[in-house]
Amino acid sequence: MKIFVDADACPRPVKELLYRAADRRDIEITFVANKYLNLPRSANLRFIQVRQGFDVADHKIIELLEAGDLVITADIPLADEAVKAGALALDPRGELYTSENIGAIRAHRDFMATMRDSGVELSGGPSAYAPQDKQRFANALDRLLTRHHRPLED
Repeated sequence: MKIFVDADACPRPVKELLYRAADRRDIEITFVANKYLNLPRSANLRFIQVRQGFDVADHKIIELLEAGDLVITADIPLADEAVKAGALALDPRGELYTSENIGAIRAHRDFMATMRDSGVELSGGPSAYAPQDKQRFANALDRLLTRHHRPLED
């Protein structure tokens, strides 16, 4: 298993958890973004900077991932594509996207986008990233890595 991070919109606390998990779990983590990201020194951390543009980072992640990999993203269309490719997808708030739930999540997202596009004013949006979100993400990541990741043997 490798981890790919949709890094442009990824909250800093999630990135910091992933930096530590890379070495603790001996897992390769690739951050993909269209803005430069300064990563800590680690043999397990990689960065790919893509050009500016709509969904360029998403397309790069889909191009690189393999079945069984993990994608960290809040982008539901990217999560949908990852799940269809046989990967796992985890939201920075700890929600796991699966083949069982991604269809309903995508349909809801598309419905809300249609409502906004038709002029319906929708109040709210996602709440600020909170310590509880970080804890849910950390717990979900730990469960996934315990269940699915086996470090490379020397």
